[in-house]
Amino acid sequence: MSLGPVMIDVVGTSLTADDIRRLQHPLVGGVILFKRNYENNAQLKALTASIHAVRHPPLLIAVDHEGGRVQRFREGFTKIPPMREFGKIWDKQPKRAKELAKQAGWVLAAELRAHGVDFSFTPVLDMDYGDSLVIGDRAFHLHPQAISDLAFALMQGLKQGGMAAVGKHFPGHGFVVADSHVSMPVDERTFDQIAQNDMQPFRMLIDDGIAAIMPAHVIYSDVDDKPAGFSSRWLQKVLRERLGFNGVIFSDDLSMEAATAGGDVTTRALAALNAGCDMVLLCNQPAMADELLQNLNWNISAQSLSRLARMHGHKHPPTMDQLHENGEFVHAVHQVARVGVSEQELFA
Repeated sequence: MSLGPVMIDVVGTSLTADDIRRLQHPLVGGVILFKRNYENNAQLKALTASIHAVRHPPLLIAVDHEGGRVQRFREGFTKIPPMREFGKIWDKQPKRAKELAKQAGWVLAAELRAHGVDFSFTPVLDMDYGDSLVIGDRAFHLHPQAISDLAFALMQGLKQGGMAAVGKHFPGHGFVVADSHVSMPVDERTFDQIAQNDMQPFRMLIDDGIAAIMPAHVIYSDVDDKPAGFSSRWLQKVLRERLGFNGVIFSDDLSMEAATAGGDVTTRALAALNAGCDMVLLCNQPAMADELLQNLNWNISAQSLSRLARMHGHKHPPTMDQLHENGEFVHAVHQVARVGVSEQELFA
């Protein structure tokens, strides 16, 4: 059975009969994990192994594990700093900032891969305008070159740890104040303003070979009356044709408030898939997931399957014990742990 175009979640720390039933549905292709799915390291490893055992080829397992306030697994994992901290270092020591971002990517990826997670939805490529309620310190910087430099370094670290990168939120979520989880943000800037600023990090990372991109649940009213993730203008004309992107396009969560304007969940999923998404996410709504799996009619393309196959983590990753016996890795952990920590805190 090949992978399907829908990524869903599971209820708890081990698979229930309902979880298994959903995961075996041919429309499902991946699982996104949350804080509630984590109890300890051994449990997480057992959970991912059981998810991978449900299907062949195995389902993709993803998580939002960016650092800062968006890090789902904490106990037993290295604390990754918010990406803005790397931007602050870049202002004074760009080379040092890039080294640290690469180390952070390596640590983040290696620890997740040691627990059976295929990839994290990271890096954030949005510009840090300072006003966004949902982006905030998740963004590296205001300047596109700094974002590109640091995100590329992070992506190199992720690759070293056996993981592909997912850039988000195309074409840029940083300018709007509203949080798309709870409202429908509208960015009224012209296409040229967005293209000359917010889109630049995406363009540069696409040129550097980024594997996947997630569009924003934001309406860019000068371009389209639909949010970017439901817009063939943004996904086909701009992202695929103009920027030449040939990786995976993941929708943002279809249960977010900004997605509900698209109608019922099946209508939303079809709109996103028809616009050009390869895989749609539906999180924290088991009944809605059942509705979608019952009603969605979609034949995933060979091209989408080929793209999604590249998102599997590299096989046979080192275990946590092996990582902690690697002096270079231990050094990277210590370096990353110090980012954003003041001297007073270090020696308190």
